[in-house]
Amino acid sequence: MKSTKLKEDESVNSYTNLMWVEKYRPKKIEQIVNQKDIIKALNNLKKNPNEMPHMLFAGPAGVGKTTTALCLANELLGDDWRNDTLELNASDERGIKMVRERVKEFAAVIKLTGISENNNEKPFRIIILDEADEMTSEAQTALRRIIEDSSKTTRFIIICNYLSQIIEPIQSRCAVFRFKRLDKENIVEHLKTICKLEKIQFEEEAIAQIFDFTYGDLRHSINVLQTAAGMNMGHVTKDNVNSAIGLSGKSKVGEIVRLALDGKFNDSRIKLMELIHVYGMSEKDFLKYAFQETFNKKFEKFGELSEIMAEYDYRLVVGAHPEIQLVAFLAQLGKLGKDERK
Repeated sequence: MKSTKLKEDESVNSYTNLMWVEKYRPKKIEQIVNQKDIIKALNNLKKNPNEMPHMLFAGPAGVGKTTTALCLANELLGDDWRNDTLELNASDERGIKMVRERVKEFAAVIKLTGISENNNEKPFRIIILDEADEMTSEAQTALRRIIEDSSKTTRFIIICNYLSQIIEPIQSRCAVFRFKRLDKENIVEHLKTICKLEKIQFEEEAIAQIFDFTYGDLRHSINVLQTAAGMNMGHVTKDNVNSAIGLSGKSKVGEIVRLALDGKFNDSRIKLMELIHVYGMSEKDFLKYAFQETFNKKFEKFGELSEIMAEYDYRLVVGAHPEIQLVAFLAQLGKLGKDERK
């Protein structure tokens, strides 16, 4: 697991004012944390760049998908790789206009200039489409045709959290790489390494608590670590972590779930609106914490409750109105609690 080893070198010391997420972002594919199978496959593909396929990176947030794409572009195209790489966040520009204008224009360039770091002519340009599962189906359909027409000059790296939201014609034109969620050992080791490089003291329980909150999201874990470290002059304690991740908000989720199960629908709805609009908790985080709360409390009808949560999680993914769906979720909890009280 050599990818978790960070080295304190000139590049690290020269970016002391950067967010740690950027300061410690891997520069080479080999530094990606615990995606060994993917690293091996990409290293094999790099040996013959001209035969490299379009790629589709799928997996949870914060596990290295975008970083891997940037590292690959860097290693294939050399130091000035950004001149021949187009990076777009598809969640910001979801429609067909973005595909037809920005993507098609960039992919239409026929001749590449410059050479790669191994002194060979650059094999192609690269287009990185992040959060592509947020693109409309019409935009994805238009993208499929561009992928076909520009294959001689361009390679696409399409990144998504939910593979099911990418249309089949695009999936079939790409080599699919499934990134796995990072386990506790990976996260804890990486955070401890950052603490040592930053000369920060930490409590073992505090580092473990960060993982319990972020659940395998390394990017989020590093942000929480930096926030916690800034609260107490370079000391990471459980109290600092609690403040950084807002466990008060997490505990409010448990209260809302209990109120709903007890049949107090209006009270639970009011507290839900407060949690979203005042505390700023996202709808997906609410469902995640609700799941953890009921699992930890060993709710008797956890199987039925899991089915309900899965249904509303799916509705959020496909774009249903989040507040309406969460209020309906609370109503379903009320029915489930009523059946249990009989």
